[in-house]
Amino acid sequence: MRAIKEVIVVEGRYDKNALSQVVDATIITLGGFSVFNDKEKLAFLRRLAEKQGGMIVLTDSDGAGFVIRNYLKGALPRELVKQAYIPDIAGKERRKRKAGKEGKLGVEGMKPEVLLEALRRAGATFLDEADTPKQKGDPITKADLFAMGLSGGAGSAAKRQALLQKLELPEHLTANGLLEALNVLFTREELAAAMEELEL
Repeated sequence: MRAIKEVIVVEGRYDKNALSQVVDATIITLGGFSVFNDKEKLAFLRRLAEKQGGMIVLTDSDGAGFVIRNYLKGALPRELVKQAYIPDIAGKERRKRKAGKEGKLGVEGMKPEVLLEALRRAGATFLDEADTPKQKGDPITKADLFAMGLSGGAGSAAKRQALLQKLELPEHLTANGLLEALNVLFTREELAAAMEELEL
């Protein structure tokens, strides 16, 4: 069980149950889309994020998860929100009779090590680790994505999808979301090396 400083928000109680087996953290359920009309819950999330030094948003990698994720990104102070992404894995949770609309496993269906890696990639503060996260160099910018052929050019969408697949990031990630994720995962040099390695 790993202790994490930031508060973690998930869509529902089954997600919370799965995550509670893996981390010791404050885990809040959003109740799906109901958070859109709940000003009190939003104020509560804001207070928690300020008190805990940040919030990690961990939603499913389907379209609905991204709608919730994007809403929170706009409704909460940007500097307090970190994004944790689970990979796109086809399947269904054991408790469900059939797979969801997009046929992907959600947070509750992920293995513990996948959840931990998603939180680590998001920049979670693990309280049992003495060393602090490594200092990054210059951030990756939109201009870098353009220069690497990941945006604004012929075939850039396909190249971006290939990169998302190779890095096990969700297919619904926008160009801005990709930029955010890449800055958590790589320095500019590491990204260039990864692109070369992936032959993109």
